[in-house]
Amino acid sequence: MDAEPEVLDELRRLRARVPQLTGALAASVDGLVLAQDTPGVEAEGVAALTAAALGVAVRMTDATGQGDFRELLFRGVHGYVATYAAGRGAVLTLLAQDRVNVGRLHLEGRRASTRIGELVDDAIARAEPPPPQTGTTRTPTKTAAKSAPTRTRTARTPASPRSAGNARTTTES
Repeated sequence: MDAEPEVLDELRRLRARVPQLTGALAASVDGLVLAQDTPGVEAEGVAALTAAALGVAVRMTDATGQGDFRELLFRGVHGYVATYAAGRGAVLTLLAQDRVNVGRLHLEGRRASTRIGELVDDAIARAEPPPPQTGTTRTPTKTAAKSAPTRTRTARTPASPRSAGNARTTTES
């Protein structure tokens, strides 16, 4: 993934902002590690378990009418495991000591998950080819826009470059 160094930097900055964090992991929703800073913890296992917990959490929020999944918090005897949605295709999982300020954990976790989600979603968008346009039978291109003034139907010539420009702007944004 193109964003791995940036995601790892974000994980390290997050651990610096919340000293009680013992680990931070970004994973795909399928349970594959994207980046991790989890000393002493098997990152692949945590990512796989995160995907399983995410599946249950998504089903639970759907079944109870609570909307889209946002975050999940587990508390054990020795600390917390917090998982946050990070864009469309990733999750952020944080491991924290029992003495962590949970409000601060959520505040920083939410901020970091938003940033990681942007990085991952941008990397996915760059890796995927652009989707084909739907709903129209002709596809405006630069060549079509340049050739539009040579048409014999002069009533449509001024509209073609504008509509081609609008369509291009709409699909790229």
